[in-house]
This record gives sequence, structure tokens and C-alpha cells, in this order.
Amino acid sequence: MMIRLLLCTALLVSAASPALSQSKTGTTVGQFLLIEPSARIAGMGNAGATLYNEIEAAYYNPAAIGLLTSDGVQFTHTAWLADITYDYAAVAITFPDFGNLYGSVTALNSGEIAVTTVEQPLGTGEKYTVSNLAFGIGYGRQISDRFSVGIEISYLQETIWHSSMSAFSINVGTLYRISADGFRIGASISNFGTRAKYDGRDLRVYYDQNPSIYGDNSTIPAELFMEDFPLPILFRVGVGMPFQFSEDYKLLVAVDAFHPSDNTESVSAGAECTFFSTFALRGGLQHLFQQDLEGSGLTLGAGFQYDLSGTRLNFDYAWADMGRLQKTQRITLGVSF
Repeated sequence: MMIRLLLCTALLVSAASPALSQSKTGTTVGQFLLIEPSARIAGMGNAGATLYNEIEAAYYNPAAIGLLTSDGVQFTHTAWLADITYDYAAVAITFPDFGNLYGSVTALNSGEIAVTTVEQPLGTGEKYTVSNLAFGIGYGRQISDRFSVGIEISYLQETIWHSSMSAFSINVGTLYRISADGFRIGASISNFGTRAKYDGRDLRVYYDQNPSIYGDNSTIPAELFMEDFPLPILFRVGVGMPFQFSEDYKLLVAVDAFHPSDNTESVSAGAECTFFSTFALRGGLQHLFQQDLEGSGLTLGAGFQYDLSGTRLNFDYAWADMGRLQKTQRITLGVSF
């Protein structure tokens, strides 16, 4: 039922697009919501619709919340483009008879940027920052030994100097496993929410109604009118398959397809090789077939996990090629108990 609902919603999103395919790039706000947090999944080309054995997998598919078997926390730090920093923290609490709860905090910051004007192109001496923040709370439940569903509701805010906008969004997902360690299929819709527009004192200006007339009031207080824009809705569907060649060597392969509301469709694929249940090597290709893709789409990663008296510690690293924008790097630290 949930899969049918997700597919119907995706068809409605597609129908809302023009008959001639257009990317609509730059027509949505809240773009930081599309930055994937998990270093593990990023190393696999960000093909995460069917992954569920880590807390941050809930970002890709909230149904992963219902499949978590232990409490824990994860934190990711990303060196994003143009010296922008991106941080993501998530916590999960499991309740075997009720379902599992999930909470997340997302923060992006540009650092200080010099204010320039036409009259002072070298800078006014002032500094401003761009910052984005989102808080999410989610719930997931395993309906059967093969089927799980999940939902996350988020509040987000974008701030540019003294102006800001806010919105609410919902992520829903479902995941079906043919068997506990076999083929799986997952689907999710992310960032389905309210429209938003900027407001703040930076939009207040002085207006000269008729510059050709002298002697009138040339400094009439006015305010710039801002249009509202939607959030970047993303429909994600994927398949995954684990292979166990021996007790010490495992391979996981995942492929995701994406239909965004503000870009062209694409496909991502990745794989993870795990040795002795401790060390993992990962690789993938992301956003294949996307129009105007920047870079090769290549992603690489590695991870290490260690069990200590019932507590599992994990460390993951991912690198992604961004072409002329160079690269991005992610580090994820996690503890589960």
C-alpha cells in the first residue's frame, strides 16, 4: 500500500512538470536539504534507498528507522564546496513493541563573506553569513519481518544576513526485504512541504518614485516584494543485494534512481566490501545521466567499526569528485549500544 502511495505521488510530481523536459534548476529553496550526510553511503555513490543498518540511513529512506535494532548517535562533518561547512547529527531510540524514534539536526554555514556594493566593490568593511538549520523528528516501524515504513517531519530555516525564511517538510518511505539477508527494494519521497519566502530588514529600501524629478521625496521607505518558492521534492527508488562469500568477506551492491522536482532524472550506484566485519572499502558513481553533471560522479570511501563490551564504534570517510568545483569530503562518527 505504501509503495503504491509513493508511486502515485511521484506520478503527480511528474505530471506537474512541463511536457518538454526542463531541469528547473534554481527554482527551489532549501537546497541544503539535498546534501547527503552519511559518509558510508556517500562512498557508495549515495545509493541509500535500501540501506538500513546505520542511523543516518534514515535520511535516504525513513523506513530504515523501523529496522534499527539498537540505540545510538551519529555525527557527520562535511567539507562542502567553496569552504562551506555542513554538519549533521542524528539519534535513534528503539522500542521493540512500539517502533523506533529518530531525531536529526542539520546545519550549514558559509563562514564570513565580505559585503560589497556598486560604490564600494572592494568591500564596505562589513561581513555577513549564510546559515541553514533544520530539525527533524521521525518514527519508523517494522510492520512484518520483511516490510517497514517510516516518516520524518522537519522544520527548516535559511538565513542570509538579516533576512530569513522557514518551512516545514515531510519525508516518507518504505522498504521491503525478500529475506533478512537477501534482495531488497526501497522507495522514499523527501522534502514534501510548504512554500517559503524571505523576509527581513535587508529587504527594506529607500525608493525614488520618479528619479527624473528634483525636489520631491527621493527616499520613500519601501520594501522589496519576495515571491515564495517550493522545497526541492525528491522521489528516490532503489534496489540492493548483499552477497556473503564467507564469514569474513561480504559484498553489498545498491542502485538508486532519482526523480527530483528541480533537476533531471539520474541514477546512482555503489558497492561496499566488508572484511572480517571490521573494515570496509566503498566505491560508487552518483547522478549518472543527470543533465550538466559536474565532475565524473566518482565517489570513494572507507570505514572501520569496533565492538567494545556491547558498544559499537564506527568511523567512516568519503570522498566525491565535483569536477571544476574540486571535491567534497565527509567524516562520520557513530556509537550504538
